[in-house]
Amino acid sequence: MTGDIPPSDQWLTLPDVSDALGEPLGRVRRLLDERHLIASRRHGGGPRVPAAFIVDGRPLASLRGTVFVLHDAGFSDDEAIDWLLAPDESIGVAPIDALREGRKSEVRRVAQTLA
Repeated sequence: MTGDIPPSDQWLTLPDVSDALGEPLGRVRRLLDERHLIASRRHGGGPRVPAAFIVDGRPLASLRGTVFVLHDAGFSDDEAIDWLLAPDESIGVAPIDALREGRKSEVRRVAQTLA
């Protein structure tokens, strides 16, 4: 929970997400509602999604379960995003990078200790 926000070029507006996924905007909103993706409104304007949450034109599959673990630990969407994007000593890289490498069990184990 650093409070630091990565550079804006790493963030996608909902129309950008729609383009990246090849899905209509309504489907993107459902993905947000169902926690397949999470967004921040800290940038001004509408919600923005970290580009790292999308892999090969799809939401990162392991993101949803990890977001649920973080929410269960009391994290807001913004706090979850901060944690996912910031380097973590116990993981060795940012949790999102570990998820993208297929290390979801390790990331979720660390997330569970944050409650």
